[in-house]
Amino acid sequence: MLATALPFGHRLDAAARAMVQPPGRPAIDFSQPRGEAALVPPDSVSWQVFKNPVALFIGGVTAVILELAEPGVRTGVWEHSSFRTDPVPRLQRTGLAAMVTVFGPRGLAESMIGGVVRMHDKVAGHTPAGEAYRANDVKLLSWVQATAGFGFVEAWHRFVRPLSPAELDRLYAEGAPAARLYGALEAPASQAELEALFEQMRGRLEPSPIVHEFLDIMRRAPALPAAARPMQRMLVRAGVELVPGWVRERLGLEARQGLRGWEWPVVRAVARLADRLMLPSSPAVQSCLRLGLPADYLYLRRWSGMTGGAKAPQA
Repeated sequence: MLATALPFGHRLDAAARAMVQPPGRPAIDFSQPRGEAALVPPDSVSWQVFKNPVALFIGGVTAVILELAEPGVRTGVWEHSSFRTDPVPRLQRTGLAAMVTVFGPRGLAESMIGGVVRMHDKVAGHTPAGEAYRANDVKLLSWVQATAGFGFVEAWHRFVRPLSPAELDRLYAEGAPAARLYGALEAPASQAELEALFEQMRGRLEPSPIVHEFLDIMRRAPALPAAARPMQRMLVRAGVELVPGWVRERLGLEARQGLRGWEWPVVRAVARLADRLMLPSSPAVQSCLRLGLPADYLYLRRWSGMTGGAKAPQA
């Protein structure tokens, strides 16, 4: 479904574009340079998952909750970013980085990731408990990479379409090139490795008021386009719901902070609609055009499925 065919489609397309365009920074043209490949190919599971803005928002909430449960990551994020004081531009920069990593031309992605690594080189300190941390520590980077992958995958799996074990493994493997560039050398490359990492982190994750402060910010900040803002609190609750039960219990996240029973089908309906809604200005569509593919390549109803290896849509 082409978004601009709807009565408010042009506004929706413009609002979605603004979500990944931080103010004061030049816009990135994902349609250029013609023919330049991304770090991840267009027939990947990743391109299907990352094209869905609703799944990405939900999964992003899940990922940040898990990141903030780790004391070194939590201290680095909360003390060295503008999230508390200016959350929306910070969210926009994070969203743009994800889009460039998956969809952007390889040269741009490598340059952007290099800049992030250099910035992280300057971030170091001590947690409130006195433990030293560095933002470019391999273990911290690998946890951040793992939680991002888990959040996005789980949101798609639960609200858009269940993924097979083969699809899950493929998606984690597709993230390996970017993980290496970021320095996340121990990031999981399969579902089994992800589960093993979560098990290793059982003694490491801990509660903090910062987790609850983050959720309060996400409920109040104008993070979504105005037309979608009435859904924002529900989507934040969906993000809480996807956090593994033992982690929710450890962090003190109560059942009321997750989805109500009647909200599950509502979130599924919205996420599945978003998966069929083609936004012409989105990085996904523009990147398809860059590679000489049809604008609706990722939205064709005849997509033949990805189990056992992603296949391109049948012409």
